[in-house]
Amino acid sequence: MNDIRRTILWVIFGFSMVLLWDQWQVYNGQKATFFPATTQSAKAPAAATSAPTASASSVPVSPAITSTVPAAAGSTPGAVPAGAPSTATAATRERVVVNTDVLALTFDSEGGTLVHSVFTRFKDMANADAGFVLLDESTNRVYLVQTGLIAGGAGGTFPTHKTLMTLVPGERSLKDGQNELQVKFESADLGGVKLVKTYTLKRGAYDIAVRHDVINTGTAPVAPQLYLQLVRDGNPPPGESSFYSTFTGPAIYTEAQKYQKVEFKDIEKGKVDVEKQASNGYVAMVQHYFATAWILADGLKRDLFLRKVDTNLYAVGMITPLDSIAPGATRSIDSKLFVGPQEEKALEALAPGLELVKDYGWLTILAKPLYWLLDKLHGFLHNWGWAIVALVLLLKIAFYWLNAKAYASMAKMKAINPKIMEMRERLKDKPQEMQQAMMKIYREEKVNPMGGCFPIMVQIPVFIALYWVLLSSVEMRNAPWVLWIHDLSSPDPYFILPVLMTLTTMLQTALNPAPPDPMQAKLMWFMPLIFSVMFFFFPAGLVLYWITNNILSIAQQWVINTRMGVPPQFNLPKFR
Repeated sequence: MNDIRRTILWVIFGFSMVLLWDQWQVYNGQKATFFPATTQSAKAPAAATSAPTASASSVPVSPAITSTVPAAAGSTPGAVPAGAPSTATAATRERVVVNTDVLALTFDSEGGTLVHSVFTRFKDMANADAGFVLLDESTNRVYLVQTGLIAGGAGGTFPTHKTLMTLVPGERSLKDGQNELQVKFESADLGGVKLVKTYTLKRGAYDIAVRHDVINTGTAPVAPQLYLQLVRDGNPPPGESSFYSTFTGPAIYTEAQKYQKVEFKDIEKGKVDVEKQASNGYVAMVQHYFATAWILADGLKRDLFLRKVDTNLYAVGMITPLDSIAPGATRSIDSKLFVGPQEEKALEALAPGLELVKDYGWLTILAKPLYWLLDKLHGFLHNWGWAIVALVLLLKIAFYWLNAKAYASMAKMKAINPKIMEMRERLKDKPQEMQQAMMKIYREEKVNPMGGCFPIMVQIPVFIALYWVLLSSVEMRNAPWVLWIHDLSSPDPYFILPVLMTLTTMLQTALNPAPPDPMQAKLMWFMPLIFSVMFFFFPAGLVLYWITNNILSIAQQWVINTRMGVPPQFNLPKFR
């Protein structure tokens, strides 16, 4: 009868773990792994067919997306004219591809908008022969960079991202020996204003200098405002794993409030609480490994906005006033546009706080020095896989005495374990006497049953921080280790590393003293097995880190047990 009851309890426990994991995935915005709900397949959003009413939020909204050229636009909570219609037609619009040594960018003459980007040094995970696509405008994805002018006062219609512009002739590819090239768009006179956009691309760089020249061609002063925005659908990036969650969505940084990221679902629910005005900082769209960001010079006043544009379509951006421009005069605003990988050192050099788009979460204070050390090790070893192994080795050395104390406590527990098991069997029908007898044994043997836990718990935040370093570092993407591991950011194709990790975890469990309580003893074996399943789908770099940690822990535990005269014993499970 007891065996049947135990079996039923284990079945309930296992099923509960499956349901808990599924709900955790849904909570983190992922699809349920085992029991996915029947949902409508994600499609590219259709931009609003009608503009919002003229109010505090009125950046122009694009026409509906078509199957051939989906146009998406944002709305902002600045003082902007509502829904200016597109001035371009299919016959007059043109697109131009511009190439540097690291980027292939596609611009649309409608608004001089950046509609497509390919990173030549980062390969697509599904097609190793193609570069990774971040910005896109297709039937499946919408991710655009847009700018334009809005009226600073009553009335006025100025060039926006929906205004047809003329592409100025010039070089379209960075030549050998050439360090930069420019792409320039000029609008026609609209509302007494002409807008000239100049993109300057540099060799080896993912930041683009963008200058907006606003020319007053009319007979009266004008006071337009410049908006810079990033528009993206709310779909997860292609190829995202179901077994771990990374942030995808907009972010705003200011010196006052620092880094503020916002979930798409919070925008959908209207639960957005970010700083609305600043004179510094940036706005960004973030996803695993890559980001885009608009950066204005410090000292320029700006209104920050973040809102839903249409079904599954969201915008983040900023609006800056240009002050009054006299007839015949020109006002220029310089900005930076970043479209690239989250390479921490490069981001730090571009703008204060931009490196925070590489999100380590609440353990940033530990993760940043760990990344610094990992990067230094890579500079010496020239292989990210061996750098991971070396970093874990250094951490083990740093925590040697804490680990030694923990394993010494475990060795003492293992030495007295036969005495405790005999006592438990003798007093199994007298739980109160059993507890008293157990505490007496601990006192006589001078053993603290929690002595092995505390030293290890102290180290847990460090190893969690290292987990996020390895998960977030784009340097692991397409980085080989040895033999069959050609990409540390992808799962092991032959599952060799996950199997080794499972075996080392089980060996480590066998070396630990068995808990006196039989149920706890069984859990000690079931939990590693359950969580090992997830590692079959984790990036190889993360699995390598856990294997290295396990092997070093086993070696240290073995040495300490031997020194204390406690021969290594394997506490194998007894499932009865």
